[in-house]
Amino acid sequence: MEAVARSSRPAVRDRTASDASRTAGDDHRWHAVFTELARGKVAVLDELYDLAAGDVYRLALWRTGVAEDAEDVVHDVFVKVAEHGERLAAVRQPKRWLLTVAHRCAVDCVRRRARREGDAATDVPYLVAPVDDPGRAADARTVSRLLHRLSPTQREVVLLRHFADCSFAAIGTITGVPTFTASSRYRLAITRLRRLLEDPHE
Repeated sequence: MEAVARSSRPAVRDRTASDASRTAGDDHRWHAVFTELARGKVAVLDELYDLAAGDVYRLALWRTGVAEDAEDVVHDVFVKVAEHGERLAAVRQPKRWLLTVAHRCAVDCVRRRARREGDAATDVPYLVAPVDDPGRAADARTVSRLLHRLSPTQREVVLLRHFADCSFAAIGTITGVPTFTASSRYRLAITRLRRLLEDPHE
């Protein structure tokens, strides 16, 4: 990967409760990579991409609802990381900082798209499952259709809570809202999903 080259879509697999957890070792990697970038070692952008591109892409996809827009957001985020340079040394929570940048880029992308014709597609694969498991694949398609019926802000908070392992305080920081608002959005989103699961035609 070139330092700020436009990336192809990151490989995004189905996330489970067991592999969604983050360890202290992961946190150490985030800090180590940011420290190296702040020292001008641009080569570690490859490691940051491996570490973060999946989460950035998922957040952008769930916010924008368009795969191509999500890919643009990934590119924009890594451009901003490269431009930040030595200021990255002051970032105390790298993962939260990066997701905040991703959120802002995704919001900007949605605003730009609103000025163009056309709406987001309705068959966005918010969730994916192994192709050799027809049952899980069908469930993923069903839930993806239901997720599309949530607002972008509600989808985003579900993603951050369940797939990026963020607390409500962290979600509030990332999305620029109070913790109470973040938790309220989450509760409303889960309530809406439960109703849609009971009655998809609601």
